[in-house]
Amino acid sequence: MTDLFRPDFHGFEQIPLHEYAERAYLDYSMYVVLDRALPFIGDGLKPVQRRIVYAMSELGLSASAKPKKSARTVGDVIGKFHPHGDSACYEALVLMAQPFSWRYPLVDGQGNFGSADDPKSFAAMRYTESKLSPLAEVLLGELEQGTVDWVPNFDGTLEEPSWLPARLPHLLLNGTTGIAVGMATDIPPHNLNEVASACVRLLDDPQASVADLMEHLRGPDFPTEAEIITPAADLLKLYQTGSGSVRARAVYRRENGNIVITALPYQVSPGKILEQIAAQMRAKKLPWLEDLRDESDHANPIRLVLVPRSNRIDVEQLMGHLFATTDLEKSFRANFNVIGLNGKPQVMDLRQMLSEWLRFRADTVRRRLTHRLEKVERRLHLLDGLLIAFLNLDEVIHIVRTEDDPRAALIARFALSGDQADYILETRLKQLARLEEMKIRGEQDALATERETLIATLGSAARLKKLVKDELLADAKKFGDARRSPLAERAAAQALDETELVASEPVTIVLSTKGWVRAAKGHDIDPASLAYREGDALLAAARCRSNQQVAFLDSTGRAYSTPAHTLPSARGNGEPLTGRFSPPAGAGFRALATGEDSQRFLLATSHGYGFVTAFGNFLGRQKAGKQLIHPGAGSELLAPVAVADPAGDLVAAITSAGHLLVFPISELPELDKGKGNKLIQIPPARLKSGEEALSVLACVRSGGELILHCGQRKLVLTWRDLQAYGGTRAQRGHLLPRGFQKVDRAVSEDRE
Repeated sequence: MTDLFRPDFHGFEQIPLHEYAERAYLDYSMYVVLDRALPFIGDGLKPVQRRIVYAMSELGLSASAKPKKSARTVGDVIGKFHPHGDSACYEALVLMAQPFSWRYPLVDGQGNFGSADDPKSFAAMRYTESKLSPLAEVLLGELEQGTVDWVPNFDGTLEEPSWLPARLPHLLLNGTTGIAVGMATDIPPHNLNEVASACVRLLDDPQASVADLMEHLRGPDFPTEAEIITPAADLLKLYQTGSGSVRARAVYRRENGNIVITALPYQVSPGKILEQIAAQMRAKKLPWLEDLRDESDHANPIRLVLVPRSNRIDVEQLMGHLFATTDLEKSFRANFNVIGLNGKPQVMDLRQMLSEWLRFRADTVRRRLTHRLEKVERRLHLLDGLLIAFLNLDEVIHIVRTEDDPRAALIARFALSGDQADYILETRLKQLARLEEMKIRGEQDALATERETLIATLGSAARLKKLVKDELLADAKKFGDARRSPLAERAAAQALDETELVASEPVTIVLSTKGWVRAAKGHDIDPASLAYREGDALLAAARCRSNQQVAFLDSTGRAYSTPAHTLPSARGNGEPLTGRFSPPAGAGFRALATGEDSQRFLLATSHGYGFVTAFGNFLGRQKAGKQLIHPGAGSELLAPVAVADPAGDLVAAITSAGHLLVFPISELPELDKGKGNKLIQIPPARLKSGEEALSVLACVRSGGELILHCGQRKLVLTWRDLQAYGGTRAQRGHLLPRGFQKVDRAVSEDRE
């Protein structure tokens, strides 16, 4: 009993949800893979592209015809063959017409079909017109010669070809991209002459390896003239495995001191390049450039002009930085995932792709020849009957005039076939004139010769192979062109460090008591003479170069760093450091330091503890800074002191009570961070009550002298004088002379 006659059948089937979901998802997946996203290796087209080309041929839009509105083509495609959205269909048509998107466009578009700067800026389909390009002949030329299988369209009212009989491996010529369910394809375009040459090599040498084929097909050939810089070894691996990447780099030249970019990588917009470079210039990360312009026009589709600040700029170094930080150098993924002749998707290497396509081409040629042979034999058969009628013309005319069923009578009288009898009856009397006998016999001879050739070709694999080869070479000669993308092995570009991009100029960094910072050009600036905001004053200043880093220390011992060239000019009041950094609540900025990463500094707190550290330890990328020294409760951070010679300098530690201790700096540890060791002995009771603390710190080079500033007075201590205050680390030291015990600051000078 069928389900229809069961008493409990209600017109629907009950299945578990997981089973239904699995079945539905798999059905959708297979549809996306086979009928939307992946190309067929034979003609290299996705279904929508194939249907567009076929619909245009049905509309008579050949290369020699007058173009029609694109809306007409799109209407036919979605109405007859491809029941999907018109915008998606039109976009596929536009892509096939863009010479900057397809290496060999199949559609010849008239009107606005977009630009390299904005490929999707094309006009609506009601405005544009289109027809097939001459190259479409390669796909359509053999369509009506029995070379393809025909299937019903989506509603069963028409038939459409399952594939197009491509005479060239179109899949490699224009490439394709597609994303299916669980798989994707990315095939770059190639040069027609190189692809044809590789096919011929494989026909001549079926055992040729991928490396052998790459002697002919050297790599992708994009529609742009940008260089392909992928090493040959990487390209070989790509074609051997069917997956990898291809890196392309823009082409530039020097012109009147400027840098002129004349070619961009595939699918890179000039507008985006200018935007990327301009963003670096606005962020002050590209001070080597003064200006940039887009001078592209019809004569020069790509002409981007970069104006360096001076002729001393290293152009190669600058362009290397731009290659690394913009789309002037771009990598393209390659994944040769296609639907093979067996109808299954698979990733193929170059040899597999060409071998499978050549099998497709040989089968297409065989079907074409077989179809032609059938037509030739049918025509010879009809001519044989026509010749019989001509030789017995009077009798044929008599039968036609007198017999009720002339067809049957002719068949019986002259032993004709039904087709021959029908053909005789359909022939006009004037075609049976005397001269027709010669024409018939001449046509018979020509067709007989052609039949022999067809039979010989179909019966010989060598002759069939030669025919395929000759047709390949003929099409390559007709449609081929020179390579556009030159192959040039170059190392991948490296971005320059920010300090390398900045001109090295002398600057003076000024920090105010309220945490405002600015950078004045030059080292001859008197920081105290600058104007400050009301209630603000000079706290610290340091001289450095514009390409160096500057570090700031807050009251909690945290360090913050920033490039000197990013600081505001000293023409104004500067900017607050709290806008750049995020110090802890209640913390204030107390000091600054600058130098090379290897420069040593002496860090200390008012409680008399300190250590030596490299300037590189001051640096960090976090806005919250990094903990460098731990002052401890009630202790204050002293200004960092530069160390000239970590092995021979002397440390001069002076307390607020006038005690001076001089000891070798080598007695202090070198730490990355921490509290440090005791520098000078201060009685704990006096330290706790705040009566005494470490107030001044200095480093004196061997043979140098120390100048102590005490209000309006100053005391100069020579190298010999300093020996009287010498000792070992953590001792109490000796009192300075009366009148010089309240030291405001100490300056070390080198007297060697």
